[in-house]
Amino acid sequence: MSKAYVFTRFGGPEVETFVDQDPPEPGPGQLLVAVRAAGVNPVDWKLRAGKRRPGSPPAEFPEALGSEVAGVIEAVGSDVVGFAVGDAVFGNPDTGGYAEYTLLPASLAAHKPAGLSFAEAAALPVAVATAYDGLRQLDLPAGATLLITGVGGGVGVAAAQLARHLGVRVVGTASEGKKAFVESLGAVHVPPGPALADRVRAAAPGGRVDAVFDLVGGEDLVAVASLLPDPRGKLITAAAKETVAELGGAAVARARTSEVLDAVARLAVDGVLRPQVTATYPLERAGEALRAVEGGHTRGKVVIEVGA
Repeated sequence: MSKAYVFTRFGGPEVETFVDQDPPEPGPGQLLVAVRAAGVNPVDWKLRAGKRRPGSPPAEFPEALGSEVAGVIEAVGSDVVGFAVGDAVFGNPDTGGYAEYTLLPASLAAHKPAGLSFAEAAALPVAVATAYDGLRQLDLPAGATLLITGVGGGVGVAAAQLARHLGVRVVGTASEGKKAFVESLGAVHVPPGPALADRVRAAAPGGRVDAVFDLVGGEDLVAVASLLPDPRGKLITAAAKETVAELGGAAVARARTSEVLDAVARLAVDGVLRPQVTATYPLERAGEALRAVEGGHTRGKVVIEVGA
């Protein structure tokens, strides 16, 4: 039997619990992975609350939490090429990451470089890959100025580092408590709140921004959209698809491929970005890890460590 942290119906933290279950059997195109680390993301609690992507299959309860993992292959399904038992891998699981074992589709998996820990690799498939996809979508030239709302979280931290690597200037919104952390990323810090657009103009080089990468939605997204004369192609969000569409922007277009995972892993190994794992929890404290992210005040990336 293996342990997994699941939710038993849609709702709040009260629907979360541990269960013991048999390790799943890998089907065609799948890898059975012994999980070593699982990233924690806002999407995890949103899925638990019932906020599923359009077209998603119906939930089958209990459903394991967790959308990114790193671990070691225990078994390989049919029609899998390029992976073998014993390989260290990371990616987006089919059956949840807060677990001792999970199924990982080979199409959404990549080999973990020796230069990355399992915890660092587990921080890449959602947060860092979203940042990577978003910056490719914006396609900003060197010298441009990018505003990142919610820069202190996992996606924002990665986006700031990648943007700076491309020669893009970064202004980021985050609480006052994260000011030093944000500045350590090479970004200009701006606290959120009333009159946000005015404060961004005052902080941005030349008083203007060329693009917005939104990670918080809500009133802040509406406020900063006014900074762009034409939001088409220059206003993207990973937090509020409906709102950004109303404002003339777009959601981050996720590639979700092994090639993207390989690319972000190389960037991490080369030192272009640090996954910024700032807190780790054992699987037994998975609920605490999710509460930390659900509270919205974490710095960098929270990871659950599983197994040896």
